[in-house]
Amino acid sequence: MTDGAIETVLGRTSQEEIRLVRFLYADHGGIIRGKASGTARLRERMSSGIGHTMAMMAMPDPETFVTLPYAPGAGAMLADLVKPDGSPWEACPRTFLKQALAELAGEGYSMQAAFEPEFTVGVRETSPAAPTIPDRLIPIDDSLCYSSTGFHQGHEFAMELVAAMEEQGLEVEHYYPELGHGQHELSIRHAEALRAADNHVLYRETVRGVAFRRGLWASLAPKPIPDQAGNGTHLHASLIDIGSEGASAGRNAFADATDPNGLSRVGYHFIGGLLAHLPALVALTCASVNSYRRLTPQMWASAYTCYGMDNREAAIRICSPLRGDPASSVNLELKPSDSSANPYLALGALVYAGLDGIRGKLDPGEAVNVDPATLTDAERAAGNTHRLPASLNAALDALAADELLMDLLGPLRSTAYLAVKRSEAAHFSHSTDPYYECFEHFTKI
Repeated sequence: MTDGAIETVLGRTSQEEIRLVRFLYADHGGIIRGKASGTARLRERMSSGIGHTMAMMAMPDPETFVTLPYAPGAGAMLADLVKPDGSPWEACPRTFLKQALAELAGEGYSMQAAFEPEFTVGVRETSPAAPTIPDRLIPIDDSLCYSSTGFHQGHEFAMELVAAMEEQGLEVEHYYPELGHGQHELSIRHAEALRAADNHVLYRETVRGVAFRRGLWASLAPKPIPDQAGNGTHLHASLIDIGSEGASAGRNAFADATDPNGLSRVGYHFIGGLLAHLPALVALTCASVNSYRRLTPQMWASAYTCYGMDNREAAIRICSPLRGDPASSVNLELKPSDSSANPYLALGALVYAGLDGIRGKLDPGEAVNVDPATLTDAERAAGNTHRLPASLNAALDALAADELLMDLLGPLRSTAYLAVKRSEAAHFSHSTDPYYECFEHFTKI
């Protein structure tokens, strides 16, 4: 944190008449939380942090300051969680991602990343005649995917949302009505990896904040409505070469025009690492009980451990490069990912898994360019293609058994994460009502 960044924040809060600044972070349950500082004491709070518990403080990063268009008079900064003496708290998710990126830099790479979220917009409806029935999310439209009817019905909300994103420096790349009723997708341009995770926190807050101000309810939960398409948050990543001198410095390390898929050996090794750790990785990228209602075969959610060229049923998709920009636009998409995840833990674990593949020169095997669900059991076994965990508990078992990821998460962070998630799984195991589970998730994510 530099004095110049602090002064910039203080100047903006004064000029823009900001009275409260939220220090935001994502907890191990994937919930966005925070505490706000009055601007009269903001300077000292940026130096000392703001207290949460006896064990930790939220230390804001002034480089992330934004004013909140959907909350007049308020601003926000993303925060690291530190101990009272200022040293990093051992369970801080944002620090985990920073550590992963530092190791990546040690190998000569930086990462560009983007979260690609879907969300559902509707009205929260309570049944006054039966107060024991969980609230439902009633979608604002019943249009088809890409339907212009969806554009018309969601237009005012979408335009306000785009404006709010842009006012915070989040560059909107595309927007369209998705498959589910009330479901929409709005994508933000890729950024340096830490900024991408920060952007996703701001994105989640903005989608819900804009909806609430319009008397609506928006949810990024994986399955907010039981009989509708689920909300994914596909995770895109590419590596940039920072370790070489000359013409190769700054190049996309995943790009190789001589390869049939346009992917470099480094890219294939990265995929090899993701596949090796994928059953454990989904415990961090598909981080809720609700996630596994979406993570099923033939739902474009990718339920098998395989990769393919533009295969939207593969867990890892090699994305076709953009016409006119093949070298810089090659990237990998992790499809089993949603917004119930803590973005810092999800992206940090992806970095570490990919790094393991690069360091070990892991071979991902042959690409699967068909829907793996259409293959026979023998064909899948021959290609080392396996079903991903079908429940949160199964994913947590895989994470607990993954020595590399558990070691990198560290004793406190791994223990805390498993405890939180095991508790969530136990809570929902007592109910067979899908509406109760969906209610508990659409109101929180």
